Amino acid sequence: MTRSWRIGFVALILVALSGCQALQKVDQGLYQVAESVSERDRVTGQRSLSMANRSAQIEQGNAYVEKIIAQEQKNKRPINAAISRTQYQRLVRIFDRIHKVSHLKQERWQPLLIKRNSFNAFTTGGTYIVVHSQLMTDLKDDAELAAVLGHEIAHTVANHVYERQTHAQVSALVGSNSAGRSGYQAAFTHESEREADRIGILYTALAGYDPLAASRIWQRKYTQEGNARALFHHDHPVNAERYQEAKTVGTKVLPYYKKNQINPRAAALLDNNVLWQKNSNEVAAGEGGGVTALLSTALGAYVQHQQAKGEELRQLQQANFVKSVESVLKVESTRKAGSHLLDTRWRYAANGPTLTNVVMGLYLKRNGKIERYVSHVDGYIKPGQVFTARFSLPNSLNVDDLKKYSAKLYLDDVQAAR
Repeated sequence: MTRSWRIGFVALILVALSGCQALQKVDQGLYQVAESVSERDRVTGQRSLSMANRSAQIEQGNAYVEKIIAQEQKNKRPINAAISRTQYQRLVRIFDRIHKVSHLKQERWQPLLIKRNSFNAFTTGGTYIVVHSQLMTDLKDDAELAAVLGHEIAHTVANHVYERQTHAQVSALVGSNSAGRSGYQAAFTHESEREADRIGILYTALAGYDPLAASRIWQRKYTQEGNARALFHHDHPVNAERYQEAKTVGTKVLPYYKKNQINPRAAALLDNNVLWQKNSNEVAAGEGGGVTALLSTALGAYVQHQQAKGEELRQLQQANFVKSVESVLKVESTRKAGSHLLDTRWRYAANGPTLTNVVMGLYLKRNGKIERYVSHVDGYIKPGQVFTARFSLPNSLNVDDLKKYSAKLYLDDVQAAR
């Protein structure tokens, strides 16, 4: 259905409704149906699938986090200031500024700091944000921490938790073959992560933190960890792509950034900015609102479905390309270049395209944990060319120990040169 056709169709419905009480009641009924399966997106104003209203979202989301709190207390693990008063105060200070410029600033939220050795934070659709202690110590830059907190609040703002659940339920009801695939599910979440990044970066700028901070996180992650693109379907953008998009979005919202202070126009900029223009118009129930609400909900769900399918296909094509290149990369030699330095020589034994952005990986399992190290290969690699990838290992791991841990080499990521 084209946009002009939809506009004409809705216009005819509105004319019919204007003079018929029976149709008005039907439209009111349709509006109630739309309200039961959707809500107006707080960011764009468009309809999106959701079978839980905000009160139910808060109740369900908070119940999950309160179970975590109870479990921490049962296991006598510290939370919040008991972990680190300095870090908890820092978390509250930065969170408060981000929350004040968010679409949910009228709600009473609270951050929860738990002791975990992982780089992670999450929300569950309620009014908590859970932050792992390792993330606090890893992100010494307040602006980088602000970007992560903004991203997590954005997930709840955009209703990603319940939107995904409702989308899955509706897809099952209509018998969608796509929705059952793990690749599709990962791609659907991938697109939600991209949206949360964009919203979170805007929050960062409006709160007076450098909006380019997010790009620095993912640039650093790419340098240290690569992309691991060929290993699995990914439900987050890979580090290199996340860095590039965060840099683009951060540059666009840079004019809204006023260092260390909340932008006085923050409320207005939430609705109208360089990233989106919020649709504030909705026809009343009984006056065509039911028809338009259902059409908007269906169209929004269809667009999301198509975007997820497109992302699933893109990931599959790239993964297949990485695997095809890996199959023609031959290890010519490995050499100990130092106690913690391993040089590997490879030949690109094929008549394929010239390669760029080559990232080689080293995989092992030590002390029950998987460890991966990467080597970024500079420049272009032509068919038949020999190249070197050097791996720098941590002080706790010697090159001589790699055999003991059955270390394996692999291709982490690659692009065809244009």
